[in-house]
Amino acid sequence: MLNRILSFFVFIFISLLLALMIHSCANIAAPMGGEYDVDPPVVRSSTPSFNELNVSPQRVEIEFDENIKIESPTEKVIITPPQKIMPIIRSAGRKAIVELKDELLPNTTYTIDFTDAIVDNNEGNPLENFMFSFSTGDQLDTLSIAGKVLNAEDLEPVTGMYVGIHSNFDDTVFTNVPFERISRTDSRGNFIVRGMAPGKYRVFALGDLNRDYRYDNPMEAIAFLDSIVSPSTMPAVRQDTVFVDSITVDTILDVKYTRFLPDDLVLNSFLSGFQRLYLLRSERPVENRLNIFFSAPTDAPGFSLIEPNIEGNDWYVAERNLNNDTLMLWITDSIVYQHDSIRMQISYMETDTLNRSVITNDTLSFNFRRTDQDKKAQERKREESKDDEEGEDGESEIPDLRFLSIQSNVQSTFELFNPIRIEFEQPLVKFDSSFVKLEIEVDSLFETIPFRFESDSLNPRKFVLRPSWEPGSKYKLSIDSAALTSIYGLWNNTYEQSFTVKDLDQYGNLQISISGLAEGKKAFVELLNNSDKPFRKSDVKGNVVRFQDLPPSEVYARLIIDDNGDGLWTTGNYEELRQPEKVYYYPGKFVIRAYSDHLEEWNLNAVPEIKQKPLEITINKPQEKKRRNPNEERQQQQQQNRQSSPMQGLGGGMRGMR
Repeated sequence: MLNRILSFFVFIFISLLLALMIHSCANIAAPMGGEYDVDPPVVRSSTPSFNELNVSPQRVEIEFDENIKIESPTEKVIITPPQKIMPIIRSAGRKAIVELKDELLPNTTYTIDFTDAIVDNNEGNPLENFMFSFSTGDQLDTLSIAGKVLNAEDLEPVTGMYVGIHSNFDDTVFTNVPFERISRTDSRGNFIVRGMAPGKYRVFALGDLNRDYRYDNPMEAIAFLDSIVSPSTMPAVRQDTVFVDSITVDTILDVKYTRFLPDDLVLNSFLSGFQRLYLLRSERPVENRLNIFFSAPTDAPGFSLIEPNIEGNDWYVAERNLNNDTLMLWITDSIVYQHDSIRMQISYMETDTLNRSVITNDTLSFNFRRTDQDKKAQERKREESKDDEEGEDGESEIPDLRFLSIQSNVQSTFELFNPIRIEFEQPLVKFDSSFVKLEIEVDSLFETIPFRFESDSLNPRKFVLRPSWEPGSKYKLSIDSAALTSIYGLWNNTYEQSFTVKDLDQYGNLQISISGLAEGKKAFVELLNNSDKPFRKSDVKGNVVRFQDLPPSEVYARLIIDDNGDGLWTTGNYEELRQPEKVYYYPGKFVIRAYSDHLEEWNLNAVPEIKQKPLEITINKPQEKKRRNPNEERQQQQQQNRQSSPMQGLGGGMRGMR
């Protein structure tokens, strides 16, 4: 019996061993199938023919060697001259079809630039830079101009902006007449206006919000060249590389071609600074505060209470935000905030349909729904107040104290160039420098020091203290308990914060000598962090700009030509034919080290404008187009499958046993 059992287990073991050996000898791989198609579609025919003359087709059909589709036709396909009525652009099997709804102009070259919108239906291989042209006259115009659109303030490439031309030089044409020919910027801000006739043109860019191809809305971004452009051609030679495979170069060829000029235009886009002004909304988040929001910065509105009927303006404390587009009213009169409904008449500036500023009168309602818990708390407060007035004896429950919250920017280690900023939870009845004590440690003892005291002009809860810091010294900021009282009766707890101001040896200094700045031009330089945000500013004096006490870091810089001398970047204005103030970016970065003086030079014109902004802080970074090769991808995947197969190692072990 025992022998039979042993024989059975030996048989099972040998069977499993043979199965594993056979399996390991098999080639583990997915079925290969045919090769993937990696070629873009090829044009077979078209109606009308490419570059055909004296035709006026309302329908264009282009047939390819395989089924195709058109990706994002409204974004990628550009028809010029621009069409007033949106054309129908679609695919049907192997055909790309464009139905033109506008009446075609006589003696005009029409260009349909598909960019990379046409792809094959299965693998999505794009047919790049594909363009179709025909002419309604007996001549085909083939000239073109090219360039780039950058944001004027930060030199970012602008995507999806129309670039158009006018042969009429009147300044009002841009605002009243659609473009004669158009292009649209790609993801890098590049554009090519095609199909141009010989002549002279003005060039514009437009962030067209209503697709009428003219500047009729002050909310649209624009750009314009001051100079006149004349398209031309010249013979040129470029080098093309022939590869044996994806990495091995076979031959470098010199190829003659026709270069279309100008091909290096730069347009700086800007918004006029106009913002439509209107009342966004109003709210009452808590019983004693009213918030009024506007769409843009505005002067303080006029208002008066309707319900309850309170005259004068001593029932509130006003607060405005930094952008000056939000008004917050802290209600100080309990008669007002105890009303569940407050009605107010308000008078403010608003933009009408003709983009004019007009005075608007309105009535706002602010409602506050009290919960049962709120009502009970209010009733309890009345009872407590009544008991206090009657002097009722007996023990009473001591209520929890809530102190007035105080926040400041003070930390244990403080920057040498920073002022002290203090913000309170609620507006105060009174606050000045006498309520705050700032002390410096001298020989283990603290001595009071003076400082400049500033109230925020917009926010009554914010204050700034500006002392003269001693580098490396220890300080103490303190406010005595109950020294301050808010308009709602909250008082502060004791506030004390000790800190040390950084020593000079923890900072570096930067001096930049600037060349290429026109004589007599005012300018200033802003230092930028790695998010392209300015954090320090200094005027250029005698072609030199200096920055003291910089913390160790990597910083970037831009220079602004301050034409109006206001210390800010100023946008352009087309009505005045005024360009935005010119901006230059230092093409690298400055590495600031502690306890070091850095002397640098900056030639404003050494690097072309389109290449000045460092890639590290460019938001719209150029993306290299990578063509997929699904055949290589499949081979790599199969190789990975073979390497990761659990049987692969076991099979090798079995082979080693043979």
